[in-house]
Amino acid sequence: MKKLSILVLATLGFSCKPCEEKLQSEKQNITTVLDNWHKAAAAADYEAYFGAMSDESIFIGTDATENWNKKQFQAFSKPYFDKGKAWNFKAIERNIYFSENGKMVWFDELLSTQMKICRGSGVLVQEKGQWKIKHYVLSMTVPNDNVDEVVKIKSVIEDKILSEKK
Repeated sequence: MKKLSILVLATLGFSCKPCEEKLQSEKQNITTVLDNWHKAAAAADYEAYFGAMSDESIFIGTDATENWNKKQFQAFSKPYFDKGKAWNFKAIERNIYFSENGKMVWFDELLSTQMKICRGSGVLVQEKGQWKIKHYVLSMTVPNDNVDEVVKIKSVIEDKILSEKK
């Protein structure tokens, strides 16, 4: 019985190594998709940037009014891309998580941007064998010691939004 237990444990241990290697490979694929997406914006490559997004994708920007489906986000973004300069985000930290079936991924990332450090988070799904960005949220970070100052600055605009949403 002892030998059988050791054999089972050894088999399980060896069988997980390919799983871990596949997971690492998929994490690298996701990293490449996201890095290339950010690079496409920096290079103002409209087709590559929006090609990385699912047709049903949502982009939520830093402004409270920025909650766009793909077509709306394309319309907002096109003038920036047409000028040859969109935005330049570089990931400085990223965490990637997989669903149990491996068909969906969620992530969070810290970004170096023209707005200093921002946070991005999102969801990717597999579509026809390719990872596509389905949902992305961009947030500006605010140091805790400066929250009161930031609230004062944004109150004038966001108080109007809050009263409209009631």
